[in-house]
Amino acid sequence: MNPLVRTVLGDISADELGVCDAHDHLFLRSPLLPGQELDDVDAALVELGAFAALGGRAVVQWTPWGMGRRTARLGRLSRESGVHIVAATGLHQARHYAADALERVRDELAPLFIKDLTEGPTKAGLIKVAGAYHHLDGHSRQVMAAAADAHHATGAPIGVHLESGTAALEVLDLLSGTHAVPPHRVILGHLHRFPDPRIHRRAAEAGAFLQFDGPSRPHHPTDWRLLRSLAYLVDAGHGNQVLLGADTVTAAARSRADGPGMPFLLSGLRPRIEHELGADVADAIFLRNPARAFAVGWRLP
Repeated sequence: MNPLVRTVLGDISADELGVCDAHDHLFLRSPLLPGQELDDVDAALVELGAFAALGGRAVVQWTPWGMGRRTARLGRLSRESGVHIVAATGLHQARHYAADALERVRDELAPLFIKDLTEGPTKAGLIKVAGAYHHLDGHSRQVMAAAADAHHATGAPIGVHLESGTAALEVLDLLSGTHAVPPHRVILGHLHRFPDPRIHRRAAEAGAFLQFDGPSRPHHPTDWRLLRSLAYLVDAGHGNQVLLGADTVTAAARSRADGPGMPFLLSGLRPRIEHELGADVADAIFLRNPARAFAVGWRLP
């Protein structure tokens, strides 16, 4: 079966995905970010247009269930911008939800995820889960168990929010060791926030995809280490497992506000990667690796 990527407009061949922002948000709402909701459809279209003008062809929205992901709007945005959009199901940390909202779905998580991945006009192509700071709490373990069930039913990849970049190996031990999710179906996010090259290398050797954000937010001042982290992995032979995303989570972080937003991946970071690590490495990070990380032979309609 040809590798496919499930976008909001339907499945496409993985080689059609194109230059990809592997971790971002077009819409997002959380009680932890009051007044900074991403909920403006026109602003999202402007951001996608700016990204497309620089050669961007795909965006993976990691906004999971219950956080204002606006799935009904994503198809229109994809058609009008010409950018492929991959949506997410899954759950974030418990603190991003009202307690009663979680209780309504807690016992039906795997069926909820599978439904999002396989039913309706706007299907998800990614299962989002989240760890806690340097450990996995009970909520994380329950959600990851459900995500593993949904993966085994559909083949969908699992994207992991690592809190401050921590607990990467613990996540892999749980998902791959306990729940038998193949490591190459796991995408470890936010690794730039915990720039320990030994941990990164061990996760890569286990077979996972390693996703970095760039630039990091003002309270995560690790930008200057990003190229060093990428170079370390490339030199260790793991350049084919690296992904890069902008992770725009507030309205103020968009390119038309305080920025630098989604376009900076291609206007700022890609030229630096090409200069310091080579054009082939840049092509791997932005083009070839996302096509593999988000592709799957779907087993359910």
